[in-house]
Amino acid sequence: MTTPKKPILWIPGPTEVRPAILAECARPMIGHRSKAMTVLQERLDPHLKFAFGLKDGSESSVAVHTCAGTGLMESSLLGVGNRVLCIVNGSFSKRFHEIAVALGKDAVKLSAPMGSQVPFADIEKALREQGPFDAITIVSNETSTGVRTPLKEFAAVTKKFPATMVLVDFVSYIAGAPIDFDEHGFDFGFAGIQKALALPPGLTVAAASKRYLEAAKTRKSRGFYLDPVKVFQGHAERATMATPAISLYYALAQQLEDISAGVTLPENQRGKTGRAAWQARFDEHTRMQQVTEAWASSNDLEMLPAPALRSTTISCIQAGDLDVPALIAAMKAKGHELGNGYGDLKDKTFRIGHMGDHTEAGLQAMLQLADDAIVALRAAKAV
Repeated sequence: MTTPKKPILWIPGPTEVRPAILAECARPMIGHRSKAMTVLQERLDPHLKFAFGLKDGSESSVAVHTCAGTGLMESSLLGVGNRVLCIVNGSFSKRFHEIAVALGKDAVKLSAPMGSQVPFADIEKALREQGPFDAITIVSNETSTGVRTPLKEFAAVTKKFPATMVLVDFVSYIAGAPIDFDEHGFDFGFAGIQKALALPPGLTVAAASKRYLEAAKTRKSRGFYLDPVKVFQGHAERATMATPAISLYYALAQQLEDISAGVTLPENQRGKTGRAAWQARFDEHTRMQQVTEAWASSNDLEMLPAPALRSTTISCIQAGDLDVPALIAAMKAKGHELGNGYGDLKDKTFRIGHMGDHTEAGLQAMLQLADDAIVALRAAKAV
């Protein structure tokens, strides 16, 4: 009996992983306190600085920790004071608030409906009139809704309140769009590796400002495994606090090096390296978003977010007259797996994760099959 071929993942994560990267996970084990592990860890930092957009000579630090992104979401809050303003516009920004509450923080929630963003004027008003706040939390790219926060405009607001630490979830944003961590004055950012970084899940990458880490050292009750000081100190000293997921370190190192070397770019973009290669990767994600948006329009479907808020990595599309489970099943039969809506948006929207190492040609081929599936579903409905 043959095993059915796995459908290509176009879900919002985990996304497709290249065979060459999966092969890195099969390398023989090494001791996590060995010289070989130190060498492996040292391969990461130069490229993580590109991923987070750190400036040359930056005083910010990068780190890797073996946990889900949710772990460092909690970790970020363990290093700040009690009053926190949480910007909530989807399921994962809601999780940020829930964790703050679970940690006993005085967490103020500022909300917007699913598919939208809290107006920046409202954020500034809350910071000014309900503050002072020790920290503000935001999700840069809501995986649940395909809503992207314009970071430059957000930073223009938070810079007016320099005493407030800025904590940002980059889970489905990193490696798909520029972060410019230092330029925007962010203090703690984190991301799982299973989305636009196109790796198996299990590690979280992070960046922290110098002032965040210095302030965190003065905080008591930071826990242990998620203590942000231990996370960054352990990474800097090449001595993780516990045995890490070594196989994933190999995969992460290879993927970061490949991105920086332009290996994953379209052939006409090869030759670009370093920051230029990362920018070319961001540009490719933007083009895939534009192609998906045009495809939706050609099928009389509407995107959930407004144009200025549409993610470059995840398109959340309103179902209209389509039966979402039927569409997903039809596409799966054609060898491609799309994502249903998340939470309250289930069966009302569907999501396409055009990110990671997916190509523009691959996206076009998948969307052509989706055209056929939609025509067949509408024809069957009309009978």
